[in-house]
Amino acid sequence: LRRDIIRTAMAMNSLGINRGTSGNVSARWKAGFLITPSGHRYEDTKPADIVFVNSAGKPRGKWAPSSEWRFHHDIYRNRSDVGAVVHTHSSFATTLACLHKDVPAFHYMVAVAGGNSIRCAPYATFGTQELSNNALKALADRKACLLANHGMIATGAGLDKALSLAVEVEALCEQYWRALQIGKPKILSAREMSTVIRKFRSYRNRSRAPDA
Repeated sequence: LRRDIIRTAMAMNSLGINRGTSGNVSARWKAGFLITPSGHRYEDTKPADIVFVNSAGKPRGKWAPSSEWRFHHDIYRNRSDVGAVVHTHSSFATTLACLHKDVPAFHYMVAVAGGNSIRCAPYATFGTQELSNNALKALADRKACLLANHGMIATGAGLDKALSLAVEVEALCEQYWRALQIGKPKILSAREMSTVIRKFRSYRNRSRAPDA
């Protein structure tokens, strides 16, 4: 799992949704979670460098955990459906976040984040409990959110799901940003988005193997 966390963090950069040591990755493990260390280049990070944070929020390891460990901790504590969290400073998501913009239902694929919008959490200083509280509210009934003047959070049952969602959210943010350059996008109705969300659920169920 430690190796998979490093692989996911490196993939964020290679996929172009993150740069340098910004962003962070975690995965639920036992009574806590494993998270990338603070300030380490992902290319230089070894499995032993990954930090364990227990259910009380106490880190164990030779390095400090990512400065954003608080919202990872609170997400796992409040969301039993989440097994992994990816946080990035991707360009288009961050651009919209700097404008404090939600991503509305301009495209039906917004539903991949769990609802008819991708919310932008109000600004708070990085690494603070206030930021974590804001993120939890923005993630209510959602799998992803933007963080004002900061970046995005994507969650999933596992690392691959969280990373895939982060890529999709960044693509949607880019499409929404481009549409805004031309005019005001036409927004799909709440009724249509409810239909899409239901279809997504049945699509996932049909795509599972019989023994899944």
